[in-house]
Amino acid sequence: MGRSTGCHPAADGHDRTGQRPGLGAAEDSAGGELRGVASHRSTATLRALPWIGPVVVLIAAVVAFPAGYMFWTSTRDLSAYGQDRGPAGFANFRRLFGIDELPAILAHTVVWVVAVVVITLVLSAGLAQFLNKDFPGRTAVRLAILVPWAASVVMTTTIFDYMLDPNVGIANRFLVDIGVLDRGFGFTKEPGPAFLVAIGVAVFVSVPFTTYTILAGLQSIPSDIDEAGRVDGANSRQRYLYLTLPQLRPAMAVATVINIINSFNSLPILQVLTGSIAGYSADTTTTLTFKLIRQNQQIATAAAMSVLNFVLILLIIAIYVKLIRPVGEEAR
Repeated sequence: MGRSTGCHPAADGHDRTGQRPGLGAAEDSAGGELRGVASHRSTATLRALPWIGPVVVLIAAVVAFPAGYMFWTSTRDLSAYGQDRGPAGFANFRRLFGIDELPAILAHTVVWVVAVVVITLVLSAGLAQFLNKDFPGRTAVRLAILVPWAASVVMTTTIFDYMLDPNVGIANRFLVDIGVLDRGFGFTKEPGPAFLVAIGVAVFVSVPFTTYTILAGLQSIPSDIDEAGRVDGANSRQRYLYLTLPQLRPAMAVATVINIINSFNSLPILQVLTGSIAGYSADTTTTLTFKLIRQNQQIATAAAMSVLNFVLILLIIAIYVKLIRPVGEEAR
């Protein structure tokens, strides 16, 4: 009898394609399952469209279209009155990056956002912890804290501006009367002091919202967690740092993102307090955009600055969301 040539599938466990028997069927089965899952997801998406469709349209109308139109405008040659004179390519961006003070303005923006957000979070966390306790008049105190947030930002900032006026400001007069100052000081007339005052006012109007956000997070924490820490012998500082604070991460994350957006885009406070100061020594990217439009009448350059602002705020929030994850979320 002749020997086997080794070409039969049973001879070496492989078929003529070099695969073991059954693998093709398994792959076909797995592929079929994947196609089934994809088909199921597609069907589920189609069924959800009537419900999410209005939201998608709203997002497109409120966010996507203005952002796209802003990018398009930044590539146009616009007159001082907004007349479109044709395409400009990246000339507006070259003109923007040609501003010598731009690096300093970007540094001011970073200091402004970080200072306002960090100080607001620290003060609000302490205030929320206090308001979470039971004491006489707690409701009245909670309502009083809402006043700076409910009032007009321009009105609040204007009051601070008058209080710090070197000639008639009540704050300046008080400091002179108690001997701290020999004469009234122009807190809002010099770039450095005016910028610090603006940070203080921004914190003042941001604390109410942030306090209530953190307070809502505190009230959602079960009391058993703090009691368990007390039983285990942890002091109040340890219980707050290792038990309460981790539970507050979602609330503080929301408050931080909203404060970043608000402070980054804040115009009224800086415009009222530092708008009369010559040059760009107390400006952020937002006030620079305003000055490019109102003072320099460079609408096209301001459009390029708006695009840069948009990219910067997206980058800041993306980095923050990447670094600060909700409790229990796994890194992807």
